[in-house]
Amino acid sequence: MSKRDELNIDQQQLAEAWRSALPQSILEADRATVLPDESDPKSLRITIDTAGHQMYSFDFKVTYIDSREVHVTLIDVEKENKTVDERTDIIQQLVQDYTRHIHECAQALKVLTHA
Repeated sequence: MSKRDELNIDQQQLAEAWRSALPQSILEADRATVLPDESDPKSLRITIDTAGHQMYSFDFKVTYIDSREVHVTLIDVEKENKTVDERTDIIQQLVQDYTRHIHECAQALKVLTHA
């Protein structure tokens, strides 16, 4: 009964699943890139490029705590390839929105990640 609830899916398969599921969770015009985190087999790197005139790019690290729960860390925010202040209200609002969308996507993929 002490079997730990661990993620039991190949990282490449996981990244593929996120690539197909995440666009359903974010705004239609936004673009998401999902890559395996080469330094951590339980993590993915997600970049979300916002649509419209803002042209922000958000980099997140998504780490599976267990087969269902993820920890989302904001790595960087850029605008036109330059790092921007992440503390502004608009950026904080977008970070909160994208973090929520990432958690929603993790929930949607539970059928795959929770063996």
